[in-house]
Amino acid sequence: MNKVKLFWFIIILFSIYSCKPPRPLTVVPPPSGYSETGIASWYGPEFHGRPTSSLEIFDMNELTAAHRTLPFGTLVLVTNLDNGRTVTVRINDRGPFLKDRIIDLSYAAARMLGMIGPGTARVRIEVAGFKAVEEKPESGEIILQMGAFLNPDKAKALYLNLKKLVPDVFISPYQAGERTFYRVRLRVKDESAAKSISEKLASSGYPVLVIKR
Repeated sequence: MNKVKLFWFIIILFSIYSCKPPRPLTVVPPPSGYSETGIASWYGPEFHGRPTSSLEIFDMNELTAAHRTLPFGTLVLVTNLDNGRTVTVRINDRGPFLKDRIIDLSYAAARMLGMIGPGTARVRIEVAGFKAVEEKPESGEIILQMGAFLNPDKAKALYLNLKKLVPDVFISPYQAGERTFYRVRLRVKDESAAKSISEKLASSGYPVLVIKR
């Protein structure tokens, strides 16, 4: 293959790959009973309006935070151990990048904890729940639901089992009053794919609910 043909071959491959739709973000419930103590910092104006690691746009006036490992959507109760103030934030970003910090709070959260002036504070963080932003399905999309649980651990167990059969499976939390249901789901593009995957899962012992949009 000469250089000209090789050049166009690479361009075509790149074009095909770049047009592929992104895979849906896998959402896994946070570990229940998680607690951590350490130093918190905060970030604000310099990042305001920029995309976070979860692809949400950072708003320094919202009660959000960055954590290295907790799943996006995790609700965290943060207690300032120096003055007793508390605030609940939602994890939507990754960080902090300094080793001696355990969480980066938004400006609004830091203000409620009274740590704007000092810049840092000694805090305790505790998982308080989960609240993911509901993904809006595209028109004509079909959702396959394999289970809905109040216990996030059961949803996670089913998710891990199904992951071996259908890699794109994800967990979609749904708030109903004071209760949160953790729905184990799969998104497909057409009825043919829905039928094929449903039969595959049914033969493996998994009941499937088909939801058309």
